[in-house]
Amino acid sequence: MGATDAPHTVRVLVDPHCGYCAKFERTGGEALLKLAGDGGLKVEYVLASFLDERGSGSGIAVNALRASVDKGKFAEYQAALFASQPKGRFTDELLRIADGVPGLRGAGDFDKAVAEQTYKAWVGEAAEAFRATGARGTPLVLPDGKPLPARAAGSIFDGAALAAALKEAGVGG
Repeated sequence: MGATDAPHTVRVLVDPHCGYCAKFERTGGEALLKLAGDGGLKVEYVLASFLDERGSGSGIAVNALRASVDKGKFAEYQAALFASQPKGRFTDELLRIADGVPGLRGAGDFDKAVAEQTYKAWVGEAAEAFRATGARGTPLVLPDGKPLPARAAGSIFDGAALAAALKEAGVGG
């Protein structure tokens, strides 16, 4: 999200079933969207599904998130998904959540991609990209590929504190 030629990139690692990720999206995620909208940085999400090891269904949700990209509705759908965080076998729930995102459902493309897991291979690639970062959990915010200073680690759950930590790291305005 943001301008492709922005001078800085903030990578955000999230798993759609991570409760801490949902908390981050309500606060820090909103701050990042604002900063991206101001043009100083772009936000790149790495969608993890490591919680599937406990049977969470994260991979199915990552597939749905990828399908939302085709409709230009990733940010809106991700926000709705984190606000609801469905549990268990939840293809129907993913589609119900999509009802709240204008322009996402309809014409069958999104629904079909969710039901048939069209992006299953991509979900695997995203999982590998997550593993390649060496991260052990989510959420994780990496301004220009580097971790935030240790003293700023908790700032990701406070929009103003995150903006200040990014500024201190030389990213954002």
